[in-house]
Amino acid sequence: MTMAGSAALPDIAADEKKADKIYEKVCAEIETLELPLGTTLSSVYDDQPNAHQRFMEKLDARIRNHDREIEKMCNFHHQGFVEAINELLKVRADAEKLKVQVTDTNRRLQDAGKEVIAKTEESIRCRIQQRNIATVIDKLQLCLPALEMYSKLKEQISGKRYYSALKTMEQLENIYLPKVSQYRFCQIMGENLPKLREEIKEISMSGLKDFLESIRKHSDKIGETAMRQAQQQKTFQVALHKKTNVSLKKTKYILNGHISEDKNGVKSKYDAADEDTEEEVLNVQDLVDFSPVYRCLHIYSILGDKEVFENYYRKQRRKQARLVLQPQSTMHETVEGYRKYFSQIAGFFVVEDHILHVTQGLVTGSYTTELWNMAQSKIIAVLRTHSSYCTDPDLVLELKNLIVVFADTMQGFGFPVTRLFDLLFEVRDRYNETLLKKWAGIFRTIFEADNYSPIPIANEEEYRIVISKFPFQDAETDKKPFPKKLPVSQSVPQIYSQVKEFIYASLKFSESLHRSSTEIDDMLRKSTNLLLTRTLSSSLQNVIKKPHIGLTELVQIIINTTHLEQACKYLEDFITNITNISPETVHTTRLYGLSTFKDARHSAEEEIYTKLNQKIDEFIQLADYDWTMSEPDGRASGYLMDLINFLRSTFQVFTNLPNNSNDHAAMSGKVAQTACMSACKHLSTSLTQMLLDSDLKQISMGAIQQFNLDVIQCELFASSDPVPGFQEDTLQLAFIDLRQLLDLFMVWDWSAYLADYGQPYSKYLRVNPSTALILLEKMKDSSKKNNIFSQFRKNDRDKQKLIETVVKQLRSLVNGMSQHS
Repeated sequence: MTMAGSAALPDIAADEKKADKIYEKVCAEIETLELPLGTTLSSVYDDQPNAHQRFMEKLDARIRNHDREIEKMCNFHHQGFVEAINELLKVRADAEKLKVQVTDTNRRLQDAGKEVIAKTEESIRCRIQQRNIATVIDKLQLCLPALEMYSKLKEQISGKRYYSALKTMEQLENIYLPKVSQYRFCQIMGENLPKLREEIKEISMSGLKDFLESIRKHSDKIGETAMRQAQQQKTFQVALHKKTNVSLKKTKYILNGHISEDKNGVKSKYDAADEDTEEEVLNVQDLVDFSPVYRCLHIYSILGDKEVFENYYRKQRRKQARLVLQPQSTMHETVEGYRKYFSQIAGFFVVEDHILHVTQGLVTGSYTTELWNMAQSKIIAVLRTHSSYCTDPDLVLELKNLIVVFADTMQGFGFPVTRLFDLLFEVRDRYNETLLKKWAGIFRTIFEADNYSPIPIANEEEYRIVISKFPFQDAETDKKPFPKKLPVSQSVPQIYSQVKEFIYASLKFSESLHRSSTEIDDMLRKSTNLLLTRTLSSSLQNVIKKPHIGLTELVQIIINTTHLEQACKYLEDFITNITNISPETVHTTRLYGLSTFKDARHSAEEEIYTKLNQKIDEFIQLADYDWTMSEPDGRASGYLMDLINFLRSTFQVFTNLPNNSNDHAAMSGKVAQTACMSACKHLSTSLTQMLLDSDLKQISMGAIQQFNLDVIQCELFASSDPVPGFQEDTLQLAFIDLRQLLDLFMVWDWSAYLADYGQPYSKYLRVNPSTALILLEKMKDSSKKNNIFSQFRKNDRDKQKLIETVVKQLRSLVNGMSQHS
């Protein structure tokens, strides 16, 4: 155990030395404070269980060791510190003295330097002021031109010299402001310049808008002046042509700086009061101030917005063009409405033409041409519509004159007007329609006021008055002494005069249409043909068809139309004279008056036949036969004698009718013969229908004999030659059918009728079996009724049997005819 113990001691000692080294190392690390203490301290506690105590002991030993070193150090330096303190205490007293001396010296120095400091500071301030003044002067000299230009700019804007103001702005921006751009006021001025430009643009645009509004309101004045000037010049040229008797190929007038040329002159309400006034130069600038347009154009050009301005101007003017071209709804009622419409349009294009020639690019030729084409289309459409409402020919004539003046004016400014002159042909048609309506009323009034009697002439003066109105020529009438009567009624010279007035009215429209005399002649003849063939013909037909027009009036109408027909050649001569066209011209249109009056005459003749037959029917209705009478009265019926007397007096009227040779021996006239034949045929037919009337059931032989007496009077009237010119027995043939029928029943010659039926030599060739059957059945029924007891007498029985036999045979003939047909 002792050896064991001795062996263990060196190990323990070694361990302790090792632990001491470790603790010393730990302490050294702690003293350096460079390493983390956590690792260092953990190395202490990782060892043995008593490591902490031993470490604390080592640490305390280390602290005590350091304390001893500190104490040694203090003891070593303490003596020097004491000596230094003692020396410091000795210096203290000297320092106090030195402080007092320095303070006194400083005080005395300060007192002596105050005045110097004041003077120095004053000198410094003066130098600074001098330097600042010089700097300010330099800067002001640099800024003064910019300020002067800006002030000038303000004055120019205030004085509305905007073009100059824009030039000044350009100089400010490019020359003056860049030199002083560092100053705030220059920056403010630079910021204001764009605003001023916009302000100038707005002001100039406002002026342009005022200008556009002004010319919109005054365009009619401008156009009226231009149209009046054009008309004055044309009137002057026409007067000059008449005075010098020189054929002027072209007339010229100056409007808005342009020379217009034309071939003819026209006179209208635009004529000046003094027509001898020499050529007057009219400049649109005298009427309109164009400075707003020029100013705005220059301003926008400088600002680089010329295209914007051009587009705006054209757009606004297009809008105004549409407004100008829109007519008032009541324009067609007065000529003033049309005049204002044309004046507004003319004024609009006068302004545009001026803008075209005095500005570059604001408007172009293609733009104005397009605008004019659009305007022409609108004008033509408007005039077509509104002229259709016009019923007054004078208003249509004024419209035509306005169109001509307007077209000539626009042609003077270089605008094509062919379509407007073409429109005049449509207006001419409308004018002719209004004339025809007007003359239809005139003709109607003339016919209503006519008494349809020959014109009485008391003396030579009255005869000359009538001859001056109507070219009446009749040798026999001229030979007759006064007082005498012309064959025509008072409506004839009136109608002839009105036809001439119509030709004059048509000629008025043809003036100034730039047409040749041949074309004017052709137009006059065509319009006159319309008057004759449509208006006058319709008026005549209406008069002829009126119920109150009697036979006498119809006879006079036939006479009137004959003389009017003869006067047509004088109307052709009249047209030829006023147009200076030779009647031998190849393409001259002829008047159709001949056919017009012939048609009217034929209608009058037909109406005569109709009215005559109607009068006969009225007399026939007065017939009052006793169809059951046993014996006739022995004389003709009263109604028939009245009818014959009426026919005799009526045919006396026809003595005034002209025949085919224009001879007034009317008794041989074709109309009289036709009327007489028609009356006799109608009378025969009416009498026959009276016998065959289905309402008439029975006819006695006495009634047949009485009816025969009336037919004999008709035959006597026909044989009395009521109208000369018939061949012998021609007029009596109208009653031949009725005569053979009555003879058949009067003679009771049935055997001959039935035996010879269908033979050309038959005595009763014109008696139809069906007609004879109807009348025989009426007599058979009458015989049965009136001779109830006669059947007991042999003769009566035989007659009745004969009638029945004849009826059967007639029925057989009728049935055979129907089967054959």
